[in-house]
This record gives sequence, C-alpha cells and structure tokens, in this order.
Amino acid sequence: MHQCWLLILALCSASVGAAEIKVGVPLPRMDMVKEGTHHWLRYVRNGEVNTPVDIWTREVRLLPEGMQIRQRWDGINSSVVMLDSRFDKDTFKPRTHQRIREKEGKRTVEDYDFASLEPTFNFETDIEFLQALPLAAGYEASIMFYHPGGAAPARYTWKVVGSETIQGPQGAVDCWLLTTDYNRPGSVAKFWLAKATQLLVRQEATAPDGKIIVKALID
Repeated sequence: MHQCWLLILALCSASVGAAEIKVGVPLPRMDMVKEGTHHWLRYVRNGEVNTPVDIWTREVRLLPEGMQIRQRWDGINSSVVMLDSRFDKDTFKPRTHQRIREKEGKRTVEDYDFASLEPTFNFETDIEFLQALPLAAGYEASIMFYHPGGAAPARYTWKVVGSETIQGPQGAVDCWLLTTDYNRPGSVAKFWLAKATQLLVRQEATAPDGKIIVKALID
C-alpha cells in the first residue's frame, strides 16, 4: 500500500527572534547525528506512581544514498510500532516514511512520500533533528514539521531556556534544557539534551489530566 500525500501548508508565523530552519539547507551540527542505536524507557508518572508504557528504540544509519532512521516501540501490551524514515544526509530533508503497527495478530502498513507545496521536515524524527541544531544559551528555532498521516504542516518553536545537570544511564550529564508548547499555549514539554553530544537524555510532557509522560535514556 503506497500513498503519495500532497501536504497542505499551514500558514503559521515564526516566533520573533527564532531562527527559521529551511528545508534543504545543511544543518550546522549534522555531525552530532551519529550511526548507532539508543533506547529510552517511556513511562507515566502520576504522583508517586510510575507506570511503564514501552521501550522506545531509535537507530541511525548512514547509507550511500542518504540517512535512515528506524524506530520501534515494544509495548507492555505486546503491541509493536515500527517506523522507517529516509532523508538526505546533510540537510535532513525527508524523502519517505513508513509506519507499521502490529497488535493482536493484525498488521497495518502506511507508506508516505514527502511532496508538498512548501518543504517540511518529518516530525517523527524530531529528536535527531534537534540534535543537529546549534544549541546554545538563548537559542530558538522555528521548524516546519509534518507528522505523516496527521494534520497539515505547521511551524513549531523550540527554545533553549537554560542548562541543567541531570542523571543519565552512566551518571551526571550536563544538558541544555529546551522547551516547546507544540502550538498549544499553556502546555510545556521539556527536553534535556547532553551538551557534549546533543543526544536526548530525558523528555517530560504534562498531560491535560496532570500526569507526566516521561522518556528516559537507557543506553
């Protein structure tokens, strides 16, 4: 099953002072996005109760024809979601995206080509994309993202709001702290990216019911 989606551009203005990241232009720190595999534990924190959701795996591959990012979520309910995304190597310009879901013996496959009135980045690979930006104190970036199969593309702003040292899988990690509201005023998602590698160490987002969704780096 193959679908070629014509993405409709959502006209959203960039935040004042934010660097507008253009599709097709080399990103300053693409060398930070290295080949390899990392795992995160996703869980929900409700007061003092922590409930595991799944193990999230992300693998980066550098290929002769570009870059590939593969993701996999292995849920505690035996469900599996797999993504395969292809890009231009130096610019992160997306080419194709595949999503496979497996649950209770049923398998669904979705395929997407990135064709649009104005180019957009793939929202499913935001973690590696942030890793390739020139993060520094006070830095802001306005990024046109599209979630394959979702709503129309829109601009989202990430801000470096400070520095914090947090615990990672091998000890204390000096991190940049980034935030975004995902264009939902009043909500805040936090991202801690290691200064040395710009790899995501932790992410927290508060749900409308007050529960906190956490992604914590395992290895």
